[in-house]
Amino acid sequence: MKAHIDAVRVADTPDGTVAVVVLGADDRENVLPIFVGFEEAASIARGLDATDIGRPLTHDLTLDVMEELGGRVDRVVVSDVEEGTYIADLHVETPRGSTVLDARPSDSLALAARTNAPVEVDEDVFEEGARAPSGFDDLRDVREVMGV
Repeated sequence: MKAHIDAVRVADTPDGTVAVVVLGADDRENVLPIFVGFEEAASIARGLDATDIGRPLTHDLTLDVMEELGGRVDRVVVSDVEEGTYIADLHVETPRGSTVLDARPSDSLALAARTNAPVEVDEDVFEEGARAPSGFDDLRDVREVMGV
């Protein structure tokens, strides 16, 4: 199913403060929260805002290398969840054809944010993790917390 990055937030939990990427689906009321690291969350936010901080960080460098070699991100698919860990497939077009790379959702979403590549979520994966969006509305934006 088609999805999009709805927000990148920070949540206070009993285990401490965590970053969460909230994915919305084009035809669903609920959202899919994916908990990620703070640096990855900041990178996703920078990609969404098209923020250039000068020298490339890891996701910028990865994208630069891919593009210099003639590749481009075609789409990101959050394809599975195993024991609470989401799995993503990074679909890349290269001069040799299409390829699919196993990747963390956070890395894949950071690249998608920089390229406006489509984001998809397997329907069963979405249903398993779906939550009401109101549970994330009051969370702080990662940009506020990290000064992104």
